[in-house]
Amino acid sequence: MGRTPPHPDSSQFDLQRVLEALVDPVRRSIVTQLDASGEDVACGGFDLPVSKSTATHHFTVLREAGLIRQYYVGTSRMNALRRAELDDVFPGLLDALVRAGRARPGHDEART
Repeated sequence: MGRTPPHPDSSQFDLQRVLEALVDPVRRSIVTQLDASGEDVACGGFDLPVSKSTATHHFTVLREAGLIRQYYVGTSRMNALRRAELDDVFPGLLDALVRAGRARPGHDEART
């Protein structure tokens, strides 16, 4: 468990921090890809138009905001959407984000 990075407890979720994390189209793409997959995804399993080091930064921002949980399976860092916890604290937020991405195809696509 020593390799598992720290995560905020749901009681520490801050709306401002969550919204700031979701402002970036790359991070929105990570969240929507996780939601669409329905399962946890390794960092390398995302379709992102950024370098590995930039992607690492985006994953960190999402983790620190409480949107994702990261853990290791072997050498792979896995990412899980914290949907249930987020829905409890901010009901409807993730549903609205996913709906908006579907309603405006290409709008939430990550751009460099």
